[in-house]
Amino acid sequence: MPKPTYIRGEILPPVSESPAIRETASDEQLNFIATWLDDRFEIPGTGIRFGLDALIGWIPGIGDALAAIASLFIVFSAWKRGAARITVLRMMLNLAIEDTLGAIPVVGDLAHVAWKANRRNYNLLMRDQQSVQRHTWQDWLFVVGVGSVLILLFLAPFILLIYLLRLHRPLY
Repeated sequence: MPKPTYIRGEILPPVSESPAIRETASDEQLNFIATWLDDRFEIPGTGIRFGLDALIGWIPGIGDALAAIASLFIVFSAWKRGAARITVLRMMLNLAIEDTLGAIPVVGDLAHVAWKANRRNYNLLMRDQQSVQRHTWQDWLFVVGVGSVLILLFLAPFILLIYLLRLHRPLY
């Protein structure tokens, strides 16, 4: 009878101290996603870079939705890592700005090239991880400013409707 062979194993240490980071994509993977969505290709001679986010937007009906789903992965990873709420909120606002502009034909595709929400969000996440101070007053100013503009954009049609109704009300 042959003698049994024992395999001696080794337990590898965790990649990170935080279990939340182990459950999400690595920094390299998130950078890879941001690069492919926002910076992968260059228009020769211009230095203008764009990614799949701008190209996917040309697919009628579902293009912007597919790009938004891919973009949400970086935001979800930030949330899973325990990023500051203000950071996650800024990331969501970056996507909201890009996707709101993305709803406008042609202009929206140019907005994807110019705004680069995924690269911005990746940079915000890296800043949040490296910073002892979790947020700055500029973060709050950005959130309040963009939030105010979005609220005004939402209310503008209603305000205009009320104005037009009062302007053309019958005189009794």
